[in-house]
Amino acid sequence: MKAAPDPRAVRDASLDELERLGLPLPPPTFPLVWEPGDGVELRPTAELEARAAVLHVVVGRCFGMPAETAMSWLLASKLVDFVTPPEWQFVAGDRGDHRSFVLHHDAVFALAWLLGLSRHLDPTAPPEDRFMRQMPDLPGGELFNEWRSRSLVAPRDAVEAAVLLDLYYCLDWAFQEAERNGVRPPGEVDSNAVGQRRWALEWAVLFSGPYHDRPPEWEEVDLSV
Repeated sequence: MKAAPDPRAVRDASLDELERLGLPLPPPTFPLVWEPGDGVELRPTAELEARAAVLHVVVGRCFGMPAETAMSWLLASKLVDFVTPPEWQFVAGDRGDHRSFVLHHDAVFALAWLLGLSRHLDPTAPPEDRFMRQMPDLPGGELFNEWRSRSLVAPRDAVEAAVLLDLYYCLDWAFQEAERNGVRPPGEVDSNAVGQRRWALEWAVLFSGPYHDRPPEWEEVDLSV
């Protein structure tokens, strides 16, 4: 656990970035993500890898991966316990909102950034072309542990991740506000992609302090605030 950076200085930098991008700024009452004196750390690397791999399979199902192949891969990779009930219903039975699961591609991209497998998490740019090559080769049958051996992850520093989380917290509000007002956001990314990246960061970056509850499970991450 590290000391989290000054949240107000981080917020000022986030707002400067929103201004640079020509996005609306949240109101002065917009809450901070953490408080002065809090600690910060990332979830264990194995958890980040497992979540990224599970979501990669979910996205694979959206693009034609057969249910039997997906379930066999999860079983052989010993990842079934990391699959949430909504994800399992979709993977096994095609139940749920297909469009919402497709959007998880950007959540995987954010997790890949946290693991050091992506060079950037630029809010104006889509996932890198090389990004999919950094993930398990599902068509080739590469199992989870084989991928872990190949990928050689280098997790980001928790403070760096916290700074980016604050930016994406502000970006999530700003992109939605811009779209509500009929203003085209900058770059090639929309509010759905920004929200997915924020979801991954909110889940992965853990804070300790008097105002923080236990870390949320994946489906418990609250993106409404």
